[in-house]
Amino acid sequence: MQVSIIIVNYNTKELIKNCINSIYKYTQDIQYEIIVSDNGSTDGSIEMLKSEFPNVILIENNANLGFGTANNRGLKIAKGKYIFYLNSDTVLLNNAVKIFYDYWENSSDKENIGALGCNLLKDNYDYNFSYGKFGSFYGFLKELIKLKLHITNESIKKCLLKKDFKDLQISKKEKYIGNVDYISGAALFVKNNEISRFDEKIFLYFEEVDLQYSMYKQNLSRILIDGPEIIHYSRGSSQKILKDVLYLKSFSQINQVLSKFYYYKKNICNNIQIEILKQLQISIWKNKFLYTETKEFIKKLKKI
Repeated sequence: MQVSIIIVNYNTKELIKNCINSIYKYTQDIQYEIIVSDNGSTDGSIEMLKSEFPNVILIENNANLGFGTANNRGLKIAKGKYIFYLNSDTVLLNNAVKIFYDYWENSSDKENIGALGCNLLKDNYDYNFSYGKFGSFYGFLKELIKLKLHITNESIKKCLLKKDFKDLQISKKEKYIGNVDYISGAALFVKNNEISRFDEKIFLYFEEVDLQYSMYKQNLSRILIDGPEIIHYSRGSSQKILKDVLYLKSFSQINQVLSKFYYYKKNICNNIQIEILKQLQISIWKNKFLYTETKEFIKKLKKI
């Protein structure tokens, strides 16, 4: 087996259906398997997968184990030489799997590659979030201070009145080819080995950043290549979402914060630095507009 495609599903019935159909439509001239690791979906996903995609290998976790743990369940049984971690909210537009495989196999420096990715697209074919930097203490501090200054009663009222919260908007992405710090986990092509296991202490978000930081420490490159064409839908509305301060109290954003602090403590910051960042984040979460949702998570943040 050349490639194992691992997809984590959690109540994304229609999205994963479109994703798998696109894999079958475009993936040719390569041996591959599709493994779906389902985190206890209740939207009919499991029944649909069994009925419409009998050749897909289905892992029923019967609970929401988190993104990294669910991927690891797939990795454990994967037979492919390579692993393609693919989000359920993606759609392939060409023979991306074969392009990734051929690039790695034909590389003169294949032993020093840790991961491959591509420039993901939005549904309007603009470039989507595809890569990022590992971050620094001062960068994180600046980000939190900036957020703190804007989380005021006046700012929240402006957001509720549909006025722009411009400083939190995502900037327009541009195409990039070459080495990066980390590749988005929405479409991440890696070798089938122990290095490609996610840290299961991270429930949601920053799993791929942490994974590729480990690759960085082992001098393995992370490369965006030209050729694969993949739409990633979830970021399509993020620019609109991030204008709304109430997004900061969502389950998704709260878990992103917790994962980010775990990642920074593990890889980037010393104990003094992480405590400074924690106190600033706690002061943000104690805002009266956010506190009803963030109260229980402040205890979790303190324990990181």
